[in-house]
Amino acid sequence: MPGISKMVSAVESPEAVTAEAVARRLKPQAMLVSREAKSSDTVVRAGSAVVGGGAFTVIAGPCSVENAEQMVCTARFAQKYGASIIRGGAYKPRTSPYSFQGLGEEGLELLAQARRLTGLPVVTEVMDTADVDLVESYADILQVGARNVQNFCLLKRVGQARKPVLLKRGLMTTIKEFLMAAEYILAGGNDQVILCERGIRTFETATRNTLDLSAVCVLKESTHLPVVVDPSHAVGNRRYVKPLARASLAVGADGIMVEMHCSPDNAMCDGDQSLTPADFKELMADINSMSALRSNWLAC
Repeated sequence: MPGISKMVSAVESPEAVTAEAVARRLKPQAMLVSREAKSSDTVVRAGSAVVGGGAFTVIAGPCSVENAEQMVCTARFAQKYGASIIRGGAYKPRTSPYSFQGLGEEGLELLAQARRLTGLPVVTEVMDTADVDLVESYADILQVGARNVQNFCLLKRVGQARKPVLLKRGLMTTIKEFLMAAEYILAGGNDQVILCERGIRTFETATRNTLDLSAVCVLKESTHLPVVVDPSHAVGNRRYVKPLARASLAVGADGIMVEMHCSPDNAMCDGDQSLTPADFKELMADINSMSALRSNWLAC
């Protein structure tokens, strides 16, 4: 029977049975996020800010945009003490449905006002595919938060966006899963992606999460994308934010994202982990001193 003969012939073919042939068929293409795909570091640009390429970029602002006075006050201190990007949440994914959920488009308008007053670009979270166009019309960088790191519909959608994306690692996300989430965005055509380590969930309860600084080392070795650290969400306590921010610079991160509020004790969201303007000033002095030292390390 001709059909059986063809099948036998295919099975007996050396190409069909060698391990090398099987490996060639199964080997995936190099991931777009990998050093194999691109050896040089990606530099992400948003307005006047640069993330990657040797710079240490500081992103600062409140967890949530609450009102005009709060946003303007915080943005002015962020600019005064040396932040390059302003952060603030207009849409807030909260554990409780009764917690403050953000101001929505009003919050986006207040972020745009802060940009006009300071000249600094803004980053804010987008939670829904239906909101991408709206958020993109106001923000300079779109943030995909930890709870949406494997929201594949959202990842595909921001992959089509014209603005850079800051992708946060999830609470239970492995580094491989984190990189694959970024791959979705790059596969959609958007190669302006910033990775953000923000702490993972472990058995430890002394801090809000456990900051995985080793992830910075692994990511810097594995991918060409810039990597920043969010110590505020990692520890949940402002007393620990400054030392972990310094550690982030020392371990090779491309920047940090910290929460800062003019009146943290009255904040509607995450006040305990938010730096005061005075705290932020001290942190920036430390960062500036350490950045000079890091430049010497890199030169060597």
